Amino acid sequence: MANQCLNKRLFNYSRHSAIALTLAAALSGCVVGPNFEEPNTNINNDAIKPTPEFTQLQRGNAELAWNWWTILNDPILTELERKAQLGNLDLQLASSRIAQSRAALGIASADRLPSVSAGFDYKREGLSENGKFVALGAPSDPDNFWQLGFDASWELDLWGRNKRVEEGAVAMLQASLYAREAARVSLAGEVAKTYLLLRSAQTQLNITHENKTIAERVLKLAQSREKNGVSTRFETISAKAELATINAALPEQTQRRNVLMNALALLVGEKPRALNTLLAERIATPVMPSEIPSAIPSEFVKRRPDILQAQANLHSAVAAIGAAEANFYPRITLTGSLGVEGYAQSDLSTWDSRVFSVGPNVYLPIFQGGRLKSQLKLTKEREKNAALTYRQTVLKAWHEVDNAVDGWAAQQNHHHKVEIAHDFNKQALQTVERAYQQGAADYLSVLTAQRNLLASQTKLNNSATNASIAVVNLYKSLGGGWNPDALPESALAPMSVKAEGE
Repeated sequence: MANQCLNKRLFNYSRHSAIALTLAAALSGCVVGPNFEEPNTNINNDAIKPTPEFTQLQRGNAELAWNWWTILNDPILTELERKAQLGNLDLQLASSRIAQSRAALGIASADRLPSVSAGFDYKREGLSENGKFVALGAPSDPDNFWQLGFDASWELDLWGRNKRVEEGAVAMLQASLYAREAARVSLAGEVAKTYLLLRSAQTQLNITHENKTIAERVLKLAQSREKNGVSTRFETISAKAELATINAALPEQTQRRNVLMNALALLVGEKPRALNTLLAERIATPVMPSEIPSAIPSEFVKRRPDILQAQANLHSAVAAIGAAEANFYPRITLTGSLGVEGYAQSDLSTWDSRVFSVGPNVYLPIFQGGRLKSQLKLTKEREKNAALTYRQTVLKAWHEVDNAVDGWAAQQNHHHKVEIAHDFNKQALQTVERAYQQGAADYLSVLTAQRNLLASQTKLNNSATNASIAVVNLYKSLGGGWNPDALPESALAPMSVKAEGE
């Protein structure tokens, strides 16, 4: 008898110890698989850490100016950027994907918590007269059967499978947030670029109209000289041809202006020609800031949302490896149910109608035909792919910044030389026009000077536009702008890229 009591106590102790060890393992958070470590970008070590809301990160840094277009002091461009941030359909799609990622995270988080459900069941059932239960003496008359109860289950995440799934879902939510911000950066740059091209088209139209006025004046002068016998019919016909050529360019330039207006309307989510009233009046092209940092701090590049998005995707891929490895281990689910059942509805309120069950459910993968190994191999290959994508994104970003810096410097130098050529061509036309009026020059010299001036005006307009777009590309490549007041004066010199180790 004493031995039986001792054995019973030892059995109870072992059972309780096993339960305690199981709970301890569950609470201690034993997690299999590799832990994510922030990859080295070969830029520097002070990378921006992912946060739930990228916008707060941008606005919280005094050196960053996310809404960089306000530096240009163009109210129309600012209004277009505001409309685009609110009405662009690509941004709305990105916001929808964020909502989907949040819902997926909610599902992954719910799998780590116990689930409880209630059920009610009513059946009217009868046994077959020829069935085996009736043959054994059971009644075949139909009866009512009532069931009411609760079911609960909780998977003990011993190996961290559910935790890894939730970790991956968090990373995917971060990736969707950064994807939306990448779309914002791209949209802001596209709106500014299209706006500058529109102002360029309007300026070109104005240049053409000015040259039309000059051509009309030269035509009148040629007709007067022909009437007075000073010149030949050839000069008059040549002046008419020049005027016709200028007039022929006007419809095409007008159509290009209208296309750019509609392009802006599409970017802000408006119907065609909705912005014509706002944009029809020609104003001066925005003056780009001259205070460009002489060296681009590496953190300016690493804050780019596409880099942070690629990093979040890599984090999710690493977490998926841990979830795949956990599938090789046993799963223990604690299940329980409590309820009442009976053949009469009145029996449901009696204690004798109670029914319950409680106990663990153990799942042990023994043979899966290689499915688990293939799944693990697949997740590892996806992690390699995400790592390569991250490296490619960083390398591409660094190239974009370097090209943008070089492009800005080249356009500045080019624009300065085009300005000099334009001034000389303008002086040449004024000089030859006076000589033509005095009979000291022929019409061919006037025509050549006029065409040279038109070409130089066009080049000057294009150069100014390209220089402005080069600055926009620089802002876009950096994922935003900068606050000149937050930078030392020594940093506002001719620009270069400060790479690793410099």
